[in-house]
This record gives sequence, structure tokens and C-alpha cells, in this order.
Amino acid sequence: FDDGGPLSWTPDGRAILFAAIRGPQAEREVMNSDLISVDVASGDLHTLTTRDGPDAAPRISPDGSRVAWLGFNDKRRSYENMQIYVGDRGAGAPRSLTASLDRSVDELFWAADGRALYASYDDHGRKLIARVGLDGRMTTLAENAAGGGLDRPYTGGDFSVSRSGVVAYTGSDGSAPADVWVTSGGKPRRLTDLNAVMVGAKALAPIRKLAVTAPDGRPIDAWIALPPSRVAGQRVPLVLEIHGGPNSAYGPTFATDVQLYAAAGYAVLWTNPRGSTSYGAEFANLIDKNYPSADYDDLIAAVDAAIADGTADPDNLFVTGGSGGGVLTAWIVGKTDRFKAAATQKPVINWASEALTMDNTLFTSRYWFTKLPWEDPMSYWNRSPLSLVGNVKTPTLVVVGSDDYRTPVSESEQYYAALQI
Repeated sequence: FDDGGPLSWTPDGRAILFAAIRGPQAEREVMNSDLISVDVASGDLHTLTTRDGPDAAPRISPDGSRVAWLGFNDKRRSYENMQIYVGDRGAGAPRSLTASLDRSVDELFWAADGRALYASYDDHGRKLIARVGLDGRMTTLAENAAGGGLDRPYTGGDFSVSRSGVVAYTGSDGSAPADVWVTSGGKPRRLTDLNAVMVGAKALAPIRKLAVTAPDGRPIDAWIALPPSRVAGQRVPLVLEIHGGPNSAYGPTFATDVQLYAAAGYAVLWTNPRGSTSYGAEFANLIDKNYPSADYDDLIAAVDAAIADGTADPDNLFVTGGSGGGVLTAWIVGKTDRFKAAATQKPVINWASEALTMDNTLFTSRYWFTKLPWEDPMSYWNRSPLSLVGNVKTPTLVVVGSDDYRTPVSESEQYYAALQI
């Protein structure tokens, strides 16, 4: 079967809990994992959960009586919030502690006294860390968690909790790569300054939030980094950087790609269009069974806002993105000639071929479409950037992810070949 961590020992050392997809359909039911307990002495397996949907990341309470884990009921939508569930090890129905949060939890630990859990989740492009009581009440402990990935401004961050309740985490204010911070409920305190020499030797681009309103009136979060060499009032070339997923999120975090472009004289714009996470399930599912769609309009609205506020030169616009961002990059140049050049990185170009060659074979047709490719080929074609390739006049670089099995090499090859014809 398909098993995964993290592993969680029972306090008495007699069993280990983990998540796994068991049975002959393991390769097909890629979202239907259960919690499994293995007896250390005998190797006997005991299944703890059986619902339709993922159950993952089990954590045993300090006294061994309860299990906390992450999961959701699978509704066959493109996005669901991961919730914290708590249940007795022996029997009893589990209950969700975060059903009313409308955000997806991605990591959790028990408090030493077993009366609460510590969890992290994304909210409006920021990673937060909170203490969650067994009654569901939440206390925010940190709002500046940030990951160690440096190239693009994705949300992220790791944390650990001491027995006394002190939380150590990776955090940043966006002006430098992440450092180690600590908090015990008061004001967070930075412990390290690992990149002081590097940051001090460079003129870095300042980051500010950009007000964006979509054509349908929805507010869209966006951030823009300005070239350090820019003088007030000067219009500069603009790079639109699009995140992947599409169910993921960017935020106001430090990113080397952003700083590299800005140092070369470009303003860099990144956004969380509809479909992005950290704004709730309704916003993320605005593109359910309809991607790409109005997320294109959100991105163009952000570019227009950067032009309207006097930052971007409307005659010097560029666009790039990887994976889901590569999809939208190829979609954009098939829809408009406004951009001087584009770089689509490891994109999906043809949804029918991607659905039959990607690593999780059933995922695309089950969660992003309503029918199989041969049952409704036009729905796949109408949402494929390849359907728009005849419109493309923008010089476009195609970047291949040679080991990316989610967006296979054949997708990039198709697009490159089509652009040559």
C-alpha cells in the first residue's frame, strides 16, 4: 500500500501511527488515505479511520488516549480545507476543531498538557501559528511565519513547540530570508540574523501591497516590488509572476527571483487570483471545474492597477509562471498581445493528454472535470492553452521540468512544437 508520514509513537512505545492508502485501489484512490496503527511487537495493523477522504498526519496526545490528525470529507471538488480532527483511540466519533475556521491547516502538535494543539495555516497570503483549544477556540501566536524556499514568494514556514509551550518557528518580515523566531504568546522575538551580511551588502527592492479589484468587484490581494534604482514617478518594465497550484498562495515574503528581476530594473507583480488558497473554500473553488477562467481577469486587473498607479510601463509588460502559473502564462498569451515576452515554465497545455500521463492518473478527470476525456473532449479542449496557440504572437520561452511528473515533459513539448508551426 501507499504509506506516508509523519510517524507518531504512542507514549508507551507499543504502537506507531501513520497514514496509508491500503487495498487494490491504492493507485486509483489517491485522496482516500486512512490512519493506521501498527503494533511494534507483532506487526499487526489496525485501521483507525475509514471515511471517503484523506486522513493524515496523526499525532498521539501526551497521555495516549486521543489522536489528532488532518483531513476532510472528499466532495470531489478541486479544493477542500484540511481540518483538525480529534478522536479517542479506542472508540467514539471524531470531531473537527476547525470546521468554522474556513482555512486549511497544514501542521499540528499537541500541547504538553494535552489540553490544546498548536497548528499553522495560511490566511490572506500569510502563514499564521495558533493555539487551538479542544473546544475549538483559537489564539494566534505568530503572523509572520515564512518558509525556507527562496526563489518565489510562496507562503510557508515550519514550527516546533517545547514542553513549556514556547513556539520556535521560521519567520520573516519579507525584507530578508527566514530566520528562527520564538514566541510564548507575547510579542514574537527573532533569535537569528543569518543573512545580515548578504542583505546588508545589497540594495533590495521594497515590497508594498497593491490594491486590486476584479471585474466582478472582488478584492484581489497583490504585491509589487519596485526596482531599487527607480526614481519617484518613473514608469518601469513590469514582470507578472504567477503562482502554481492553482490552489496555493503567494504572500509578501522574501524571494530571490523577485529581487533578481528588480535589481535588473523591473517591477515585479504577484497576486493571489481566484482559486488561490488562504481566503477560504468558496474563493478557492471559484475555479472548480472551470480553470482557467476568470482567474485570467484577476491577473489582468492586477496589471492594470500597476499601470494606473504610475508604476508599470504599459508598453513593457512581461509574464511568467510555473506549473499552474505556466498554464496561466500560456493562457494569457493566447488571449492578449499586451505582453512583450513570456516564459511558461512546466505548464499543462492539453488537459486530455495531461490527465492520461500525469502521476496521479485519476486526479485531473475526477477533481477538475466532470467527465473523462473521451466522454466530453470539448470541455478539456476549451480549457487547454493549446486551443489558443494559433492566437499567440508574443515571443514565448518554454521551460521544461524534466523530472516533473505532475506536468509531464510532453506538455511542454506539445506547446513548443505548436509554437514552431
